[in-house]
Amino acid sequence: MANIKFYGNESVPVEMYRARVVQKLNLLPIEQRRDTILESGCNTFLLKNRDIYLDMLTDSGTNSMSDKQLAAMMQADDAYAGSESFYRLQEACAHMFGTEYLLPAHQGRACENILATAYVTPGSVVPMNFHFTTTKSHITHMGGRVEEIVIDEGLDVNSTCSFKGNVDLAKLEELVAKEGADKIAFVRIEAGTNLIGGQPVSLQNFRDVSAFCRSKGIRFVIDASLLSDNLYFIHTREAGCKDTPLRDITLELGRLADIIYFSGRKLGCAKGGAILTSNRQCYEDMREYIPLYEGFLTYGGMSVREMEAIAVGLYETLNVEFIAQAPELIATFSKELQTRGIPVVLPAGGLGCHINATEFLPHLDQTQYIAGALAAAVYLVSGVRGMERGTMSEQREPDGSERFAEMELLRLAIPKRVFSLSQIKYVVDRLAWLYENRSLVGGLHYVEEPKIMRFFFGRLEPNSDWIDKLVAAFRRDFGDSL
Repeated sequence: MANIKFYGNESVPVEMYRARVVQKLNLLPIEQRRDTILESGCNTFLLKNRDIYLDMLTDSGTNSMSDKQLAAMMQADDAYAGSESFYRLQEACAHMFGTEYLLPAHQGRACENILATAYVTPGSVVPMNFHFTTTKSHITHMGGRVEEIVIDEGLDVNSTCSFKGNVDLAKLEELVAKEGADKIAFVRIEAGTNLIGGQPVSLQNFRDVSAFCRSKGIRFVIDASLLSDNLYFIHTREAGCKDTPLRDITLELGRLADIIYFSGRKLGCAKGGAILTSNRQCYEDMREYIPLYEGFLTYGGMSVREMEAIAVGLYETLNVEFIAQAPELIATFSKELQTRGIPVVLPAGGLGCHINATEFLPHLDQTQYIAGALAAAVYLVSGVRGMERGTMSEQREPDGSERFAEMELLRLAIPKRVFSLSQIKYVVDRLAWLYENRSLVGGLHYVEEPKIMRFFFGRLEPNSDWIDKLVAAFRRDFGDSL
């Protein structure tokens, strides 16, 4: 995006790219959307893409690739071992982070599996600013536990703090003093907290956590999957960083962390993942698990074509215009909703626009899966697929009781270089209508509930006939319009 002044003083993010390949979209009539969401167990993950107008479920693997990425895929070296594609990716990682060793994997959660297998033992603890669903599952599967130590502002939807993803150093120090440094498997910072609104972490907080970990002999791990957006916020919000080249920031992160891992589906805009380190011992601790779980050390379960695309994507991430596109569109989206009274997480973060479902549907409680109900309602009235980021995304306690999420959010993700401003305006319009008719939306209950990762493929049903009432109200106001 570019900071271009409009003669009419309108504030609109201007795309610094053009679309050269397009994909046809479908917008079903609302009665078909009703049937589809019910057949899908009121779970947006189970919707078929053919039944969706705008897919805002995630930016994972759905970002648009650049012409240079597509061109690079044609030079891929298909060698099983010693592929030139691996060495080009290793060079790109070293250019960005200054790291010496690369362990490739097929995606980000595969990296989490390697980390958990190498370092998490029964009874060990992993402090982190905030958990991600798959991260927590891998850690608990190995017998460890997660402790969240995000600053208090991070859980305050209305806080204006610029870096709500920061670790609370006092909480970290207290936890380590209580548990003992030997019991800490590693400290993890997610560079852009997924489950609390895509909120960023400051460079100074990375420095402070790194210094503390090194003083205690504790491994420090950065999840850089959402680093693209986080870099933008460091560049625009943090004092002293506005004129700092992005590469200087990423190189410093590489020095601060013992291990960096990322999902290439997000960072790099292609399908793969990687673990990076300059610590020989860490490299050897994890290396043996790559051929066991992923593939040989020079492809790690990734297509070499994807390796080529990620390498180019990493270089592109060091361009401010590239990384600005998604956060600026998200900010515009969030502002448009806010002006209509719709409660959103502020300040606008990365990844997507996050709607505060608790305030949107104040008549529902968390036992009715507020954010999940809102996700189903939004699809019903618009054909737009979002993702529940609330209690449905949590896992039950060992005794079977429900663990209620700190926030009930509906995330409407903005993949990079995918949506137009007119499409965003359409979503705003349908959300504004739904907000005026929010009293019609009811809750959900599980009818099929998996024990692990239930939000992926669990099935739910409405607690009443609220879906039919919402369809009738939509027809009353929109007539034959889709």
